[in-house]
Amino acid sequence: MHQQKSFERENEKGILYLVPTPIGNLEDMTFRAIKIMKEADLIAAEDTRNTKKLCNYFEIETPVTSYHEHNKESSGYKLLEKIRDGAKIALVSDAGMPTISDPGTELVAEAISEGLTVVPLPGANAALTALIASGIQPQPFYYYGFLPRGKKEKKKELEILSKQTATIVLYESPHRLKETLSLMLEGLGDRKIVLCRELTKKYEEFIRGTISETLEWAQTEEIRGEFVLIIEGASLSSIEEGETHWWEKLSLNEHVEHYISEEKMNSKEAIKQTAKDRGMQKRDVYQAYHVDE
Repeated sequence: MHQQKSFERENEKGILYLVPTPIGNLEDMTFRAIKIMKEADLIAAEDTRNTKKLCNYFEIETPVTSYHEHNKESSGYKLLEKIRDGAKIALVSDAGMPTISDPGTELVAEAISEGLTVVPLPGANAALTALIASGIQPQPFYYYGFLPRGKKEKKKELEILSKQTATIVLYESPHRLKETLSLMLEGLGDRKIVLCRELTKKYEEFIRGTISETLEWAQTEEIRGEFVLIIEGASLSSIEEGETHWWEKLSLNEHVEHYISEEKMNSKEAIKQTAKDRGMQKRDVYQAYHVDE
C-alpha cells in the first residue's frame, strides 16, 4: 500500500503531471493546464510538432521532448530518471487525456510503482463529451476505445460486447466505420446508436438513430473525421430470455458456407467450427454437409 499526498512538499519533489489538451477547439484548454505546462521543466508529447503548435499559441516556452508508442521504453526511462531527480514533467497527448487510447499508461504505472507523484488534471475528453450529448443513458457506461482492426478479431470482441448492459463507448476511424457498423448490426442487433464526429470543431455532428439507419447513412455519405460511437447496452430482459447466436437463422449448410466464404476456411476447418458453435459432433456436420442434400 502506498498513500500519495499530491501537493505535500510540492516544490521539493519531482512530479508527473497528466495534462489534457483540446480535442479540437483550443479554447477548451484550461488555465491550470497552461500554467502547469509553463512551469514544468519539460513537456513529454506524443507528437512534438503538434504540441509545439499548441505551445506557440499559448506562449509556452517549456522544452518539449518526444514520448510515444514507439519510443515509450527508452523515453520513459529518461523521464522517470528526471522525475527522481526532482523534475516536473507534463505529459500530453495530441488531443484529450493522456493514457485514454493514447500513450502514457506504462509511464504512469512505473512512476507509481517507484512511489513517485502522479498528478492528473481535468480537461477535454472525446468519450465523455460525446456521451453526455448522445441522448442515450450515460451511466453506467463501458469505455472500450478502438476495436481490433482485423475483421475476425473485431467480430469476437463485438460478441463479448453484445452482453454488456452498460452504454458502450467506442472510437473508430472514418475508413473503418462502415465495416464496423455492419458487424455491429450482425453481432449486437439493431439497437440505438449515436455517431459523434469532429467534436468541438466547426463541423461537429451527431448522427442519432439505430445501427441499421446509421449504416445506411454511411453507405451514401462521404465519411470524414474521427468518430466516437455511443451504443445502447443490451437490455436485461434480452439476456434473461437466453442467449441468441448470429447463426441461429442459418441452416447447417449455410453455417458451414459462411466460414468458407467469409472467414476463408477450408471445408474441414469450417465443419469443425460449425460443430463447435452448435455443440454437435463433427461427423454429424460432415454427414449433413457432404452427404445429405
